[in-house]
Amino acid sequence: MTWPGAAATRHLPLLGALVLTAGALAEPLPLPDPAHPTDLAGLLALTLAATVPLAFVRVQPLLTALALTTATLLAPLVYHRTLYTALVTTGIALFVVGLRHPARTAVLFAVPYVAFALVSAEDVRAYGMVLLTIAAAALGAGSARRANTEAADRTAADHSYADTALAHAALGERARIARELHDIVAHHVSTISVQAETARYTTPGLSAEGAATFLAIGDTARLALTEMRRLLGVLREDLPAHTPAARAPQPGLAQLVALVDEARETSGGAVRLLVRGRVTPLDPGLELTAYRIVQEALTNTRRHAPGVAVDVELDYRETELRLRIRDCGPGAATGRPGGTSGHGLLGMRERTAMAGGTLAAGPGPAGGFVVEATLPLPAAPGTAP
Repeated sequence: MTWPGAAATRHLPLLGALVLTAGALAEPLPLPDPAHPTDLAGLLALTLAATVPLAFVRVQPLLTALALTTATLLAPLVYHRTLYTALVTTGIALFVVGLRHPARTAVLFAVPYVAFALVSAEDVRAYGMVLLTIAAAALGAGSARRANTEAADRTAADHSYADTALAHAALGERARIARELHDIVAHHVSTISVQAETARYTTPGLSAEGAATFLAIGDTARLALTEMRRLLGVLREDLPAHTPAARAPQPGLAQLVALVDEARETSGGAVRLLVRGRVTPLDPGLELTAYRIVQEALTNTRRHAPGVAVDVELDYRETELRLRIRDCGPGAATGRPGGTSGHGLLGMRERTAMAGGTLAAGPGPAGGFVVEATLPLPAAPGTAP
């Protein structure tokens, strides 16, 4: 346990020792008493011994308290002289002993004061009781402060341990969930991929368009497995760092061309990518959000309006990026979820909100279904808000 505020109070013991020593030397000398002749030199030595050691209380609290106790108790026994300044120095030293040492050490330091109060002569018994009271109070206060500090340290350690255990439990649960998802989803998606590949060779009289469709199904299933493994890598710690899924970067706007080509091949409809404005690299997180919005919108179109034409529009502006995915399908007439329901639209809305943008989805004014998202761009350095 360290001295409280040691950096700010390292000179206080020396200053206190100087002030109390001066106060002790200023106390009036005893009058000559034939019955008790006084050795002024010895009394002066005990007076200094009862104050000067206080300067070392930070570095040697036990030796300081022992020296002060000895001088304080010897002065009335040998010279019939009560050192009132020593009451302060002794109290300070005993408080430090109680603060920095175990309770058994404090009890040992209390024993001399108890003995002095019990066996001292009548003329100094009151002084002995005062000494005992101060010693007990100082030792008790120091021990209580030490106990409170240790209790606070234990509480903080318990909380830290509980937080660490909770974090490890959460990581374990996330890893378990990731393993379950991988085992369940990967099995079925892999089965789809294998069946699609097999169907190309085992289906009699399969046309070229049918073979291309089965090939696209297999490619989509493998892409889904890659995406799933990349996302599960966030949840699980045991994903090997050398696997392609772990090394592959997150997709961005540069991958939109491939995404549109894939949507065109799998849906059989016309899918166009229209870009306006000055194309500039954006924050990877913002590009990922834009990519996922387009990906989900194209997936919804394939699910609810397969084969229809789709336009994917990107509009780069000074302060924002606007996305517009519009199809020529029947809109909400097919039972497609509106702008506030459906897990896909909910995911797009959450991604947009995390980027600080807005999203609207619903039937278009001339039919079809439209998804519009506005994503704010970070201000350039030095640009006034």
